[in-house]
Amino acid sequence: MPATDPEIFVITGTTAVGKTELALRWAEENNAEIISCDSTTVYRGLDIGTAKPTVAERARVPHHGLDLVEPSEKFSVGDYVEFAVRAVEDILARGRRVLVSGGSGFYLKSFYSPVTDEIVVAPEVRERVEKIAAAGDNFAAEFLRKINPDGAPDFDWQNPRRVVRALERCLASGKTIAELRDEMRARTSPFARYRKHTLLLRRTREDLNERISMRVAAMISAGLVDEVKGLVARRGLREGTPAGNAIGYRETLAWLKAGEQGGIDALADAIALATRQLAARQRKWFRTQIPIDEVRDLL
Repeated sequence: MPATDPEIFVITGTTAVGKTELALRWAEENNAEIISCDSTTVYRGLDIGTAKPTVAERARVPHHGLDLVEPSEKFSVGDYVEFAVRAVEDILARGRRVLVSGGSGFYLKSFYSPVTDEIVVAPEVRERVEKIAAAGDNFAAEFLRKINPDGAPDFDWQNPRRVVRALERCLASGKTIAELRDEMRARTSPFARYRKHTLLLRRTREDLNERISMRVAAMISAGLVDEVKGLVARRGLREGTPAGNAIGYRETLAWLKAGEQGGIDALADAIALATRQLAARQRKWFRTQIPIDEVRDLL
């Protein structure tokens, strides 16, 4: 591929849609390396619950963006952008193609438009927001709505982590979500010089729900509960942290804390429900936030 005409290929879709195998085959056939676009696989030890590519799959195609930090550490979208810029440049410099595979909202959006700014959140602001968030499940969102009278209709109010980050930035800057977005749009994406070709994979809702149920059962059978216990004991996995809020881990931590109430079936139901809800949010995100070049319906 000519150095003057760099290109990034993207395969995306909801969780459990079937991205992994297709990405592996495409990369093998097109001399590509894969950059993971998943906000949970960056954590070391979170393997089963994130459906992280296996050792055998990584042996087929080089992967980037896996196992970057410990579960006790924070990893922001800004950290991901810095990593991805280096990874893209390195892959292309070695004469190989870049394939981005995954579906984490802002991680994915960062390849098309700016997602970070230069706002510095002071420790005292962060501490204040932590106290607000600790006051109740919806207290942070209610607080954020009060300082955003326009309601920010496109904002993901159901995502607790995103609510907290937005509240931090609004308080640190004295600006609304809409004002921050306008400033963001005026910035230049670090990937602006790359051409992108984006493939969206889709399945019917019924098919996807069945695949989600099967995936959850397979994860539990593979030892998800023991993985979580080990991460708590040895790697600092905790409730309320980004890693601890990852689907599968959040529900397992809560289930263990409640004394395994309802048995393993209750745990499986909770994880499957959260995963279906994530898929619904992702479908909306792809419709409104990501420029799609090609759609492929899987049967």
